[in-house]
Amino acid sequence: MHVASLTIELRLPAARSLKDKRSTIRPIIEGARRRYAVAAAEVGRQDAWHHATVGMAAVSGSAGRAGQVLDAVERFVWSFPEVEVTSCRRGWMSDEDA
Repeated sequence: MHVASLTIELRLPAARSLKDKRSTIRPIIEGARRRYAVAAAEVGRQDAWHHATVGMAAVSGSAGRAGQVLDAVERFVWSFPEVEVTSCRRGWMSDEDA
């Protein structure tokens, strides 16, 4: 078993409130869950209007497949013009690590 995680830092320049921010990132999180079967959540900077940290994770029998899923998720997030991706970090864990 291989677990791949993706942490994405976002900038939301048009957000005028936390409600604006959440309405902007909700389609990203829910869309990634639905389209790519990943676990996804806002994991940091919850009280900042113009910034968000989103975490996603994929589980697969092969490291290659987990990486492909996160590649697709990353492209999906980049496709939203209302957010700016400021950084992406990946982490890996396999059953050999446990």
